[in-house]
Amino acid sequence: MNPIVPGSYIPTQYLPVLIFMIIAFAFGLVTLMIGTFFRLKRSYREKLTPYESGNPPIGEPRQQFNVRFYIIAMLFVIFDVEAVFMYPWALVYDKIGVYALTEMLLFIGVLVVGYVYAWKKEAFEWD
Repeated sequence: MNPIVPGSYIPTQYLPVLIFMIIAFAFGLVTLMIGTFFRLKRSYREKLTPYESGNPPIGEPRQQFNVRFYIIAMLFVIFDVEAVFMYPWALVYDKIGVYALTEMLLFIGVLVVGYVYAWKKEAFEWD
């Protein structure tokens, strides 16, 4: 058995990963450069106007939105992640046993506590 001397070990099993990363980086760089050289650079008034789903823009573009929009969006993401987490768990429940059941009940309990907290803070009220 040969001792490994610091500075002399080369991890050759990572060489394909390094080559793949270099090729991916080069591909992205070359693609961006080709796009820069060959795209049309003519700008005109219609092209420079803001686009809002095909309709002419109405009002000031830098208006403030109510924080409730963001709270509802975050709550939706949280409960959506819960559903995504529960689906594969339900598929393999018979293989993972009672320990996983307690973990899932703990997870759901934490989410219920968060839901009740949001309800008490009237995060779901839309005035």
